Amino acid sequence: MSLLCSPSWRSIDKPLSSASLPCSNYVLSLTSLGNFYAASASSPSNKITLFDKIGLRAVQTLPGHEEATTYLRTIYGLGGSTQNTLLSSGKDGCVKAWDERSGMVSIQMMASGRHPLLCCDASSDGFLVAAGTALLGEDAFILYWDPRNPAAPLRVHGSTHSDDITATHFGRTTNLLFSASSDGLISLSDAREVDEDEAVTHVGNWGCSVSQGGWVYGSNEPHFWTASDMETFGYWSSELDRLHDTDIRNPSLHNQGQTWVTDYLIDCHCTQKLESGLAVFVGSNEGDAALITNSHLSQPAAPWTIHSVWTGGHVGIVRSILWDEHHNVLVTGGEDSKVLTWRIPELCSPNTQGERDDTMQIDSPKLKREWQDMDISEDAFVSLF
Repeated sequence: MSLLCSPSWRSIDKPLSSASLPCSNYVLSLTSLGNFYAASASSPSNKITLFDKIGLRAVQTLPGHEEATTYLRTIYGLGGSTQNTLLSSGKDGCVKAWDERSGMVSIQMMASGRHPLLCCDASSDGFLVAAGTALLGEDAFILYWDPRNPAAPLRVHGSTHSDDITATHFGRTTNLLFSASSDGLISLSDAREVDEDEAVTHVGNWGCSVSQGGWVYGSNEPHFWTASDMETFGYWSSELDRLHDTDIRNPSLHNQGQTWVTDYLIDCHCTQKLESGLAVFVGSNEGDAALITNSHLSQPAAPWTIHSVWTGGHVGIVRSILWDEHHNVLVTGGEDSKVLTWRIPELCSPNTQGERDDTMQIDSPKLKREWQDMDISEDAFVSLF
């Protein structure tokens, strides 16, 4: 399967900033938190490090979880607060909300029986937290908490999935929870429904272990993407009918000296900057990353397009990736323990060609003001780019 080259195709071989986690830990998860990027380390550290967005200076280390910090999420308005909160899940059976100012846990939600947790999220209103467990014995659970009363789960759903629950994501403006599992199923559940039999509204069966997934908002109704342990990519309708299924390693570029071959899918990012609404980030075993898209994911034969490649920063597998759209910066984390920031070139697509968002301009007054509010001089700002 060929991979078309975008008119704005760029290869970037120099990161803006570089930092490393101590003790050669893998960088497993990334999120943006105010003026910082948060990165979680693999075992045995399990710690969460906060890096200043300018220069990636490590400013604080949070203890993380006793066993494997598995996922990071930034939530606005958790439990009625008026600020962003860092949420993490761990194999110690906890979901923790962090107060980064004190470095302490502000809210701790514990799974019944300390079931290892693999993922977490919170509803758009901040009053419901969901987490998915690993398989323990014959059971895997979706747990729900009210963060205002975190002592015990509000409810536990144990029949939605029969293996490790690898993803839980709330919709932007809905109480529907998307979940994915190693049992091959993806599900939509009404998170407010107590009766589990009534809660599950749609189910899709991929027939392979689902490692990742999430919502896509590029059309009138939401769609969903999935990734499998076999590096297949899936695209699903609002009722979880499968519309697209491909080995993500198949689209490759061999054109006029430009070459890209995908080895694995890193993550996907929902964005309005692309016609499809979905940026698909893929990686190579050498440590490079690329952004590819498909403008017609509901049409299996539609071609893929490559927009950018980021090379020479990592050695080995890129485990986590974050597109900070507000500052138009890409953050990558690898098995080499490095955290890197990169410039994202302007994308060329039917929705953006000929237009220019001021957040994408290096000399944007708006962006300069934001950096200056962080006590960064204009000279330092310019030097980053």
